[in-house]
Amino acid sequence: MRYYRIVITIIALAALAIPTLMAADNSDRIYGRIITVDGEEFEGLIRWDKNEGSWVDVLNGNKEIPKKFRRKAKRESRRKYKESIRLFGLRIGGSSFRWDGNVAQSGIRFGHIKSLEVIDDDAALIVTQSGLEVELEGGSTDIGTGIREIVIEDRDEGEIELDWDDIEKIEFMGARTNEESIYGERLYGTLLTRRGEEYSGAVCWDVDELFPVDILDGDGKRRSRKVKFGKIASIERYSSSAAKVVLKNGDEQILRGTNDVDDSNRGIVISDPGFGQVKVYWDEFDRLDFTGPVSVASYDDFDGGKELRGTVYTEDGEEFEGTIRWDNDEEYTWEILDGEYRDVEFDVEFGKIQQIEKRSRRSTVVTVWDGRSFRLSGSNDVDDDNKGIFIMSDDGDEEMVEWEDFAKVVFVK
Repeated sequence: MRYYRIVITIIALAALAIPTLMAADNSDRIYGRIITVDGEEFEGLIRWDKNEGSWVDVLNGNKEIPKKFRRKAKRESRRKYKESIRLFGLRIGGSSFRWDGNVAQSGIRFGHIKSLEVIDDDAALIVTQSGLEVELEGGSTDIGTGIREIVIEDRDEGEIELDWDDIEKIEFMGARTNEESIYGERLYGTLLTRRGEEYSGAVCWDVDELFPVDILDGDGKRRSRKVKFGKIASIERYSSSAAKVVLKNGDEQILRGTNDVDDSNRGIVISDPGFGQVKVYWDEFDRLDFTGPVSVASYDDFDGGKELRGTVYTEDGEEFEGTIRWDNDEEYTWEILDGEYRDVEFDVEFGKIQQIEKRSRRSTVVTVWDGRSFRLSGSNDVDDDNKGIFIMSDDGDEEMVEWEDFAKVVFVK
């Protein structure tokens, strides 16, 4: 009898130990092999420019518009500009947009990338999982010598920090390790805006902090505080200059005096696998509750993109079906549609969009495949600064639909 009691005790203790022995889940984390200009190779989890660490995060840059498309965009821009009038020195009517270059803002979620090759101090060649190629340059600190840091957790040598000039090529792949990261697992949570909208996903606070070991700074009543995000249960806007921070142990603190906890905050980013990401600024922010992930996206959940296809409908009832080039610069499903809604910035991946419907000259309703809809404005992707919707039929005929004639587009999944 005593023997059985001993066996049962051992089994019970083993069961209690299981949580501490469980492997970390790194499937959502950026992982790859970095080849340096000196021929060294490092492989492991990657933290990019401090504020990207998961496949759902966006690599931002500018892309050059092919010459064959520039003339059409420039001609359309001039036409719209001429339609406006000047009154007391102000331009009224027509379009505020005027063609001013040969590049467009762009972005791609890391999960779509197969490889990244450094080709200049401010440029990289991106090859997607589906074999598409695009050059991205500048436009943010994500690409070029202005990048803040690239940290790789090499399986043999540990944490290694690299500069842009150190890198020749990066080959991305699904994580091959389930060991605990030096940073811990990615922060996830649900953000509530002051107008009652909720967004859930991977968290990046103040465009800087995204892991449990990262620090939230602020001044309390008696002293300055440095709190690890892993100890925080929630952060709530207390005023324009302060935040209430609730710890997991129940303690509450009112902190102020830094851009982590006041209206100089650079934005709270929530990356959602279902559509893209939002950036919420302090004036619209209400509360963030840190939770486990509702859903995560692994490297295998991304396909590298393909041509945009669908049917464009005009206000006159015409229909044009084929491949689509939106705003004369986005033509693949990995590309990003951007817009704003009440002090919230949206980056929506085209491959997640079911339809785009114009509601007015200055606003559009974007519906994603999971049924959610967002009314967006403030960008030439979603208002009358749009440079045109081009449709190439399977017969090779191209049609252009101007924004004033556009009604909606329904994409093929």
